[in-house]
Amino acid sequence: MLNVILPKMTDFSVKSIKLVLNTSRVKNFNQIDAIGISQSEKPVVASINVSNEIPKNFIKENLGKNINSEAIEIAPVIAPDGKTLYFTRWKYPENLGKDKNQDVWYSELQPDKSWGKAIPIGSPINNTEHNAVCGISPDGKTILLNNVYLKDGTMEKGVSKAFKLKTGGWGFPRALVIQNFRNSSEYSEYSLAPNGRVLLMTTQTKETFGGKDIYVSFLQADDTWSSPKNIGNIINTAEAESTPFIAPDGKTLYFSTIGHAGYGNNDIFMSRRLDDTWLSWSEPQNLGSLINTPEWDGYFSISALGDYAYFSSQENSMGQEDIFRLKAPESIKPLAVVQLTGQVFDSADKKGISARISVQDLSSPSDTLSTEYDPFTGDYKLMIPAKKVYSITARKKGYLPVSEQLDFTNEKNFKEFKKNLYLTPIEVGQKMTLNNVFFEQSKYDLNASSFGELDRIVELMKEYPTMEIMLEGHTDNQGDWNANLQLSQQRVEEVKKYLSKKGILLSRIQTKGWGSTRPVSSNLTEEKRRLNRRVEFTILQK
Repeated sequence: MLNVILPKMTDFSVKSIKLVLNTSRVKNFNQIDAIGISQSEKPVVASINVSNEIPKNFIKENLGKNINSEAIEIAPVIAPDGKTLYFTRWKYPENLGKDKNQDVWYSELQPDKSWGKAIPIGSPINNTEHNAVCGISPDGKTILLNNVYLKDGTMEKGVSKAFKLKTGGWGFPRALVIQNFRNSSEYSEYSLAPNGRVLLMTTQTKETFGGKDIYVSFLQADDTWSSPKNIGNIINTAEAESTPFIAPDGKTLYFSTIGHAGYGNNDIFMSRRLDDTWLSWSEPQNLGSLINTPEWDGYFSISALGDYAYFSSQENSMGQEDIFRLKAPESIKPLAVVQLTGQVFDSADKKGISARISVQDLSSPSDTLSTEYDPFTGDYKLMIPAKKVYSITARKKGYLPVSEQLDFTNEKNFKEFKKNLYLTPIEVGQKMTLNNVFFEQSKYDLNASSFGELDRIVELMKEYPTMEIMLEGHTDNQGDWNANLQLSQQRVEEVKKYLSKKGILLSRIQTKGWGSTRPVSSNLTEEKRRLNRRVEFTILQK
């Protein structure tokens, strides 16, 4: 690249420039890629934005004949637990239809960490049209699929979901309804965020910067998706962007393009989301020359464990495009996540029961993940970012909702955490502790992180309009005895006021402050004292 810096600004307007080349000075073919003019004194530098922390010696591994063939293998999607790999095969002899269009195949991880022989996913996912998996839910029970499946076996542009059946197969894919969805490109790719409420997609319209751009859409209350928004020119370029993948942390985006400086036809890049608008991103980093080649590279996928990354590439393939993996270096891994798993039981008979599980980030109460637990389909699974404090809640009609606090602020790596929850049938005399009701230190002002827990009590009391309750406040034994007694009463009165503001009659709520007189734990350590500082809820009338 040649930069010509003038000693001072011209005293006339510049509309164009003329360039004269003596091409005989350079043998063979001469080419100029671009010419630009600028008022800036800063030289333009041609460089590839590669992290200095990417090691120079890691090895990418072809997944071998159990996965790859002389046909085309693309679009690997690794399940969050890292144990199932879905991918797309194209022009393979065993595919459906006379044209051998794209079909979905999958492989399961073997005890020796190798991948087993791939198996076609079968009907109704595979048909004679093009089929591809775009993503999978944290519990592995929902897959995102390219295109809209019609009952007559044909397809339309768009995206669908399929749910795992109790019998083991997959149900017929249901279309996601995206408001004002348009796409003039023949192709589109999709990625669903771990919370199930944010959808990234590539599409081309009159408003895109060049070819396909990456857009974002949000799940609405009516189960439709909002009109797609372009995520901006930090990510999108005058060229086509493709194969977006939002990692299990919900913040790290991998995508493919030729529009940012790279090593070849199409390179894989990484960027981190900077806020909750999904429109602000860090400058994309090229994943380096050991991943990216002079050929087409894309479809990057990584599990919640962050151990191996999977992607498609043509270099050193067995046929055309193959699927490769590499042990992911720290610099390109997603942020650490926690995989919550467990079951829900009836506290009386200890039998498994279906329930709705919600996990709320206490620092951002609007950020909530939910899933339906069914004891017949195995543990619930939810993926949440580490380094935060959460409340987990189980709810079922006819039972008291139960909530517990989970503190993962010290987790630096992937962690699988099992949490079983026990629901108590709604009966007179039943008592539970409101584990996620918090107050300012030594005060009775409700902390905002308490509102989610209290709103669930409001819902319960509206569902049972004749229910009457007792709220009881407790403190630890630190400080003056009388002051603690008064504080415990003030705190439950504050809870009562909150419930009243939400429409619950004051006459349905009794209160009692016990101070430090009824501890449930020792007061010798702060950890034990925390258990004594609590608000309890008792049903007086159903």
